[in-house]
Amino acid sequence: MKDYDVVVIGGGMVGLAFALELSQKNNCSIAIVEPGNSNPNIDKNFHSRVSAITPASKSYLTSLNVWNDISRKRAFIATKVWDQNSHGHLNFHAQDENLEQLGFIVENDLIQSALFGAIDQSKIDFISAKLSNLLKTTNGYELLLSDQGKLTCQLLVGADGSRSKVREICEIEISENDYEQKAIIANIASEKSFEDTTWQRFLSDSIVALLPLSDNQASIVWSCENKLAERLITLEDAEFEKALTEAVEYRFGVFSLQNERQSFPLIERSSKSYVLPSLALIGDAAHNIHPLAGQGVNLGFADCRELNLQLSNYPDKALGDHSVLRSYARARRLDNELMAKTMTGLNWIYKENIEPVRWLRGIGMNIIDDTPMLKSFFQRHALGKPN
Repeated sequence: MKDYDVVVIGGGMVGLAFALELSQKNNCSIAIVEPGNSNPNIDKNFHSRVSAITPASKSYLTSLNVWNDISRKRAFIATKVWDQNSHGHLNFHAQDENLEQLGFIVENDLIQSALFGAIDQSKIDFISAKLSNLLKTTNGYELLLSDQGKLTCQLLVGADGSRSKVREICEIEISENDYEQKAIIANIASEKSFEDTTWQRFLSDSIVALLPLSDNQASIVWSCENKLAERLITLEDAEFEKALTEAVEYRFGVFSLQNERQSFPLIERSSKSYVLPSLALIGDAAHNIHPLAGQGVNLGFADCRELNLQLSNYPDKALGDHSVLRSYARARRLDNELMAKTMTGLNWIYKENIEPVRWLRGIGMNIIDDTPMLKSFFQRHALGKPN
């Protein structure tokens, strides 16, 4: 049995970021337990899964000394939203907030690779195994792994995603909202430039987001009700390209697929408890939301930053002290739930196509677009700068 101060379950972007920051700030022993590959292969072609990294997350990754190690990232200076069923539109621009850009579209694998490369493996042990079981001890947890190995720790951090094994074993309840939708993702090339802008169009039966990877390439996220998603996934490539091109009114000319389409179900989950004595959940293990605004990993990085802040604020207390962990939970829950409920509300608003709702939707979008104070409020929340 090996003893650690902190064990992180999950070696994705959020788990790696938390462990890296902790190792930089705290002289403690750390292990990451992850059955998969935390160091993905990077090739010349764009990867399908991307994130819209906010200025706040860029600052966080810069503070970890990994931002410059991310080999590809595309800045965007504007976000444009338009609605099929009303005259509503929203246009956000970096100059409105005196910024150089609103954010960056970055492939998840490149963020993960940069974080992995920055970790000093003399300070952090990587253990390739699955978590099998947990036993609460007086001073922390005892872990049983799939390879029959055993570990102990003062603080256990669950960063193991929306189907968290840590959360399941500890019987932490969740609230769940199944949108009965799927997100289709793929990379596409266009005839016309994306103008360093992220684009979203709200349709009668779906939402299309275009996230630029280069001047004429983008990652798409097409959120559809299950029946439509299944039909779109089974279309021949040429038919899908035509459907996508029509969905955004030929604004960028004809699209061509650059890789295979993938899909995944859209389910919002929120843990009713982020913490227990000696245990904290971060990232999707604590909350995962509709991808409408691309905020998932940004919320996870904010969790990492806050948990490390609370741990460093109380150096004389045990790492698993429940009062310290509760401070983290209080600091993060409101922002996370506000974002989740906002996404759920927006999803409902844009699914409803009865005439009064369409009319109100269009009016509301245009009022926000024409009111600088309102527009700035929404934009700063999306940027991770609510104050």
